[in-house]
Amino acid sequence: MPCLAAVLALMMPRFLIAILWFFTGWFRGMFDTVLWPLLGFFFLPTTLLWYSAVQHWFGGEWTLWSGLGIVIALMIDLSPAKGRRRKAE
Repeated sequence: MPCLAAVLALMMPRFLIAILWFFTGWFRGMFDTVLWPLLGFFFLPTTLLWYSAVQHWFGGEWTLWSGLGIVIALMIDLSPAKGRRRKAE
């Protein structure tokens, strides 16, 4: 089951965020306002998932591995390869 969640997170992060938001308590108590999860949902979904994973699994402690994970998540979210791919001629 964790492998399925990891595959869903990479393929459809917004779908996984919606499932976690509506069917679990994964995001409860993590943010003071609803603004940050909404901004994360629309602009940086993979980064939002990794941030929430660090809060749960690492106890909110930012170490080398959790910092490296957030950098990778940001690179995935900000990658220009998502929308602009060259068409083969």
